[in-house]
Amino acid sequence: MCGITGFLWPPGQPQGRDAPEVVRAMMRTIAHRGPDSQGHWCDAAAGVALGHLRLAIVDLSPTGHQPMASPTGRYQLVFNGEVYNFQSLRQELEQAGLAPPWRGTSDTEVLIAGIEAWGLEDTLRRTQGMFALALWDRERQMLSLARDRLGEKPLYYGWQGTGRDALFLFGSELKALRAHPGFQERIDRNSLVAMLRHGHVPEDRTIYEGVAKLRPGEIAEISRQAPAPARRHYWDGGQVAAAPRPPAPDPQEAVDRLEALLLDAVGQQMISDVPLGAFLSGGIDSSTIVALMQHLSERPVHTFSIGFHEARYNEAVFAAEVAAHLGTHHTELYVGDTDLRDVIPRLPDMYDEPFADSSQIPTFLVAQLARQHVTVALSGDGGDELFAGYDRYRQGASLMKAVRALPRPLRALGAGAVRTLPVPLLNRLMEPLRPTPQGKEPNGQRLHRLADYARSRNVEELHRKLVSIWRFPEAAVIGGKSPPSILADHVPPRGNLSDLERMMQLDMLAYMPDDILTKVDRATMAVALESRAPLLDHRVAEFAWSLPQDLKIRDGKSKWVLRQVLYRHVPKALIERPKMGFEVPIGLWLRGGLRDWAEALLAPDRLTREGFLDPALITRLWGQHQSGSHNWGLQLWNVLMFQAWLERQSQDPA
Repeated sequence: MCGITGFLWPPGQPQGRDAPEVVRAMMRTIAHRGPDSQGHWCDAAAGVALGHLRLAIVDLSPTGHQPMASPTGRYQLVFNGEVYNFQSLRQELEQAGLAPPWRGTSDTEVLIAGIEAWGLEDTLRRTQGMFALALWDRERQMLSLARDRLGEKPLYYGWQGTGRDALFLFGSELKALRAHPGFQERIDRNSLVAMLRHGHVPEDRTIYEGVAKLRPGEIAEISRQAPAPARRHYWDGGQVAAAPRPPAPDPQEAVDRLEALLLDAVGQQMISDVPLGAFLSGGIDSSTIVALMQHLSERPVHTFSIGFHEARYNEAVFAAEVAAHLGTHHTELYVGDTDLRDVIPRLPDMYDEPFADSSQIPTFLVAQLARQHVTVALSGDGGDELFAGYDRYRQGASLMKAVRALPRPLRALGAGAVRTLPVPLLNRLMEPLRPTPQGKEPNGQRLHRLADYARSRNVEELHRKLVSIWRFPEAAVIGGKSPPSILADHVPPRGNLSDLERMMQLDMLAYMPDDILTKVDRATMAVALESRAPLLDHRVAEFAWSLPQDLKIRDGKSKWVLRQVLYRHVPKALIERPKMGFEVPIGLWLRGGLRDWAEALLAPDRLTREGFLDPALITRLWGQHQSGSHNWGLQLWNVLMFQAWLERQSQDPA
């Protein structure tokens, strides 16, 4: 794993003399992504600079150093990630007589040789891997950017300035772009609206005007002659999900095929010249990956878990049972609220733009634990989105079925009637019947939310509500509007997907890359740990989407086909239990240990001075949360992560 950055500037401008120093400054901001070596390449005549920081995983020798030139010198490449099938691609090049004299054994050397032989897009279609890359074509004077199919590795880019003096910047993290002296730091209020809604800045937007994220499976081409990035997909997850399905396989045949695919994917991702292990929560996804790793390994796999002292949050005991059954070398760390809260000051630097999925905190701690022992860790990320693991899929599909059974005027009347009753009154009426668990949403607030769901016109609208932390974030952001979204305005083709599958498709395209994979990338890269996700091998994703829904949801159980693979290696009794996840009691913390910190960030005079958020609205939500009439923990956490990020930017504008 690595970090990449660079920029284009107008050829012939005097600033070209400073290009090496500037690109090195950009590189320093992301040095944590590649502590083993660094390199840069500049062409003053063409106006291009590329920088690379290396976390050496395969071929630790200097022959894997980047930026790397192609055999003819036409291309210069900086590459962040892994091509897992590089050995077979190397053989393919050799058998076709297209291989250059090899200098080393790195996947980067194979990748750039493939690009010279087959072109960028054809080479990427041949790859199995996770990556973000920048390729300079000296012949065409063109910069190409590309990202892996599912979005495991990030890439930010954008033009700064206009006309002849415009600069094009790119990097693995936003802080690399900010380090360029030409960067114009303008906060995008519409992106802030989207961040409050989802807890992250979604899709191709960033918190800054004029800076975008490359989307999963995309290539973008930039040149002085055609400065607007020409973007195209070499792999489109939306189309994969919506494509007509082949005849359904026999259930046991499906299990056999999935196990074979996963064994191959896990085997490829276990290739490493440095110590390797795995995250193990004891759930279905991570347990499956660890079970297959142990099946393929002659030695105990090193596994890592985080434990919590409060039983209802603690999965470590289950992880330990799975580890004991499989015979792994297991390491666990129990953490308390103080350990978790101590991470919070690091989050603005770690995530580089406002990011508010509170599971980022334990994710960082388990990555930090693993990095003390290994340099690579495999994870179970992707299982929920590909095999229908989230409860909201079944709940949403059931709710949509019920909603369609009632005429819309009747639904609107009933929902309106519920929402006319104040939340405190509903709380008092409902509490004797259904006591609210500590730190959870009060009954009245929950009824208001369910009434809002009942008004949904279609599954896309319902899904957007289910994944919205703030329902109307425009009210909180001064001068902000909800930007166009893949969830509402440019939804992908649906094909014959059921309501449940439609929600899965949208999550694979939005929530998974923008929340889950962003969270994991920043948490692991902050400690120079490479995380790999075999379930996100695109062959596994394509196979999962080829299966009918009843092989994912069966007998009331999610992930049916994946469970059957796991049960071949781990007894069902060790796995069958309710899903927990990395839950953090943010709502309780904001009434306790984090109260003073939060009140300082949410002070009305401060909000007024900064001019981004409506002080009256934020103060009202804070008061309702402290009174206990509402639980606005998640909504306030989104605001606080923006405020903490904004404070950090003002302290360090470079």
